[in-house]
Amino acid sequence: MVFSQKDIISINDFSKKEIIDTLKLAEKMEPIARSQEKCDILSGKLLGSLFYEPSTRTRLSFEAAMQRLGGGVIGFAEAGVSSATKGENLNDTVRIVAEYTDALVIRHDMEGTARYVAEQVDVPVINAGDGAGQHPTQTLLDLYTMQRLLGEIDELHVALVGDLKYGRTVHSLAYALAKFDVKMSFVAPKELQMPKEILHDFSKSGIHVNETDDIHDVLNYVDVLYVTRIQKERFPDPQEYSKIKGAYLINAKLLEGSNVIVMHPLPRVDEISHDVDNTPYGKYFEQAFYGVPVRMALLKSLIKK
Repeated sequence: MVFSQKDIISINDFSKKEIIDTLKLAEKMEPIARSQEKCDILSGKLLGSLFYEPSTRTRLSFEAAMQRLGGGVIGFAEAGVSSATKGENLNDTVRIVAEYTDALVIRHDMEGTARYVAEQVDVPVINAGDGAGQHPTQTLLDLYTMQRLLGEIDELHVALVGDLKYGRTVHSLAYALAKFDVKMSFVAPKELQMPKEILHDFSKSGIHVNETDDIHDVLNYVDVLYVTRIQKERFPDPQEYSKIKGAYLINAKLLEGSNVIVMHPLPRVDEISHDVDNTPYGKYFEQAFYGVPVRMALLKSLIKK
């Protein structure tokens, strides 16, 4: 194991050393993820995949990771095909699936669900996103992407752009980056700025961040633009969403002359133009691939052989 905890619930549970060790193991997993080598270390093991919210990359990359390691996956891709539609509660579902499997990965729309589930079952639990809470495995693949493409995480200047209020990916990533020697800028409309509790935690720890609503303030100074979509499904008021959707549009013209790389947890809507896709700036497809070796590293470390 490269880390001590039994479950992966929050990036805050990881030390900097545990993050670095996980990324090192992910690099060893990469040839397997690319079909250049074979591995059956988890042969005979099963991952329970419980996705109460829609997912493409997270769900499929966990499936790919488990199968690349020789294991199998059972579960559901939406609550509508489970007994939740018959009224079965979450506790009963997870306890049953835990009886069938060696680890659980769960996504749910309610913050705190993954931690609750981990308290109910004896197998390892991986948080694949809990409402507007955290998404720790996305954060680890984000850090891995930065390391693989830019060489180091320390000394980078990273700008988090877009929906910083509801975006669980940026909440996790901000906390993770705070463990490294990096500069951070938060770029968001005033309605979607980083939650006050996160800013309070940073202030209490002596971590300074630059806040702005104008992307031009940071464009010539940052190494990474980490762009997020404005999440319609998180808005309690549709009119509030309509007012600020499309607040930022990253296109090739905007990026001309900069040395920045553009990352995005995906899916995108209209915040990154397709003309960025095949430029040296756009790295979000590579980023999505890196989810496989990172999640392979996590599964290898968590599941008992």
